[in-house]
Amino acid sequence: MNAQKKQRLFYSGKQRGHTLKAQVVVDYWTGMVICTDFDKGRCHDFRLFKESKLPTQPDQLWVADSGYQGMAALHPESCIPVKKSRHQRLSSADRYHNHQIAQVRIGVEHVHRTLKVFRILSERYRNRRKRFGLRFNLIAGLLNYELAHPV
Repeated sequence: MNAQKKQRLFYSGKQRGHTLKAQVVVDYWTGMVICTDFDKGRCHDFRLFKESKLPTQPDQLWVADSGYQGMAALHPESCIPVKKSRHQRLSSADRYHNHQIAQVRIGVEHVHRTLKVFRILSERYRNRRKRFGLRFNLIAGLLNYELAHPV
C-alpha cells in the first residue's frame, strides 16, 4: 500500500485532518476509565463500538451521545438523546429526556477534560501511531490511580 492510500485511512473529513479516534468507557459512580478502544480517524463512533465488542451485561445502563444511534438494537438498556426530525421540533418531553441524559453524561465529559489535560487528545499527536493506544492507556491508568488514591 502506498503512502497516499495509507494516509487516507487516517484522514477525517469532519476534523479536516489526519486523526486518531479514541473511545472511552467510564464508570458513572467512580469516574474511572473502564476500557478504551482506538481506531483510525476515519472510523465512525458507532462502528468502533460494534467492532470493539465490549463486554456488556444486560442489566447495565449505557448512556451515549447521539453518535451512537442504533445502540438500542445491540444493548436494550441504552439511552441516547432524541434527534429532531427535519421538519419538526422536539417535544417538551423529548427535550426533558435529552436534558436528563446530559446531566448523566456530564461526569463522562469531566473525565474527557481530565484526559485532555495530558494533551494527548487536545493537541496534535506527533508520535508513532502504533504507540497511541499504549500511551493513552497509561494516561487512563494514571487517572484511575489518582481517583483511587486521593491526596
